[in-house]
Amino acid sequence: MSESRIVQLPADLCGAAENKFGHLFANVEELLTFILRDLTRDDATKADQAEERLIEERLKELGYL
Repeated sequence: MSESRIVQLPADLCGAAENKFGHLFANVEELLTFILRDLTRDDATKADQAEERLIEERLKELGYL
């Protein structure tokens, strides 16, 4: 494991994350590590753009756009 850093977050936000995702992650640190790794992947931007196009197409099909 690489060197760690300390990050301060609002307690209510951490509690809400633990309540919502506690069954998937052992703690908030694991959740944040997962999220940050996902967001910093090079292909994350490409995936977001593809997902956005898919959502726009679906909204057009439904008559919202």
